[in-house]
Amino acid sequence: MRLVFAGTPAVAVPTLRLLAAQHEVVAVITRPDAPLGRKRVLTPSPVAALAEELGLPVIKAARLDDEVTQEIAALAPELGVIVAYGGLVREPLLQTPTHGWINLHFSLLPEWRGAAPVQRALMAGDRELGASVFQLVAALDAGDVFARRTFEIPFEATADASLAALAESGAGLTAEVVAATASGTAVAVPQVGEATYAAKLSHADGLLDWGLPAEEIFARYRGVTSEPGAHTTVGEQAVKVLEMSRPDTAEVSLEPGELRGTKKGVLVGTATTPLLVVRVQPAGKGAMAAADWLRGLKADARFGV
Repeated sequence: MRLVFAGTPAVAVPTLRLLAAQHEVVAVITRPDAPLGRKRVLTPSPVAALAEELGLPVIKAARLDDEVTQEIAALAPELGVIVAYGGLVREPLLQTPTHGWINLHFSLLPEWRGAAPVQRALMAGDRELGASVFQLVAALDAGDVFARRTFEIPFEATADASLAALAESGAGLTAEVVAATASGTAVAVPQVGEATYAAKLSHADGLLDWGLPAEEIFARYRGVTSEPGAHTTVGEQAVKVLEMSRPDTAEVSLEPGELRGTKKGVLVGTATTPLLVVRVQPAGKGAMAAADWLRGLKADARFGV
């Protein structure tokens, strides 16, 4: 099939790689180069980098406007595929490919429609994640679903690890739908159930409240790692929590926010059982082992609640 692909971050790379090996990708649409690192060097998106590696035509666009629409129409694609592009596909571009567009979304639609489905699902304590391939329509993630797959994610997996696993499995799911579309056997069914929404995360979403039960704090840490990042405070100092786990010990009793050093890290009190902080990054400093960081603090230091 003649495909046009739209995507930007690393989670879209496995799908593009697989589809490019099976079909003719006539164009890849991605967001413009972005400044990265301390020196703010303009850097191509992961999708742009792969497209260039594969020798595919690349269209870098912040908005899918009339100019982009005309450029795509001239290529006469049969199907559009979108994975985390980061922008809206509107009419008439929606109907430009012969079979319209399909979207790989990392949720079990209609649950967690929106920008941050995996992150919000983890923060809510969901035990299952999933991927859905659906017909793109003007309404937010509301189109009929061609295929969906449920994934059990390891209990301590962060959003980063979960997205990486979903990206690989979702690529295969998308390829199946594209193949079915090419053969004329693809069937989509309406979404069933109550819709929930996954708004984009902000820095404030990463603040850990040690006065909550350990399960809720750990769920939030998983959902915001690595973006926008879990963080807390010691006095007026901000501290990023880079790595955290559920310790084996249950007999230790600590007040919420109280810190106690161990060989493996720093135990932190919650409203229930302690959590173990393994790596941190204090404001203005590099990442370090939490136990080493604690030794440099005053004896009565504690996390804010």
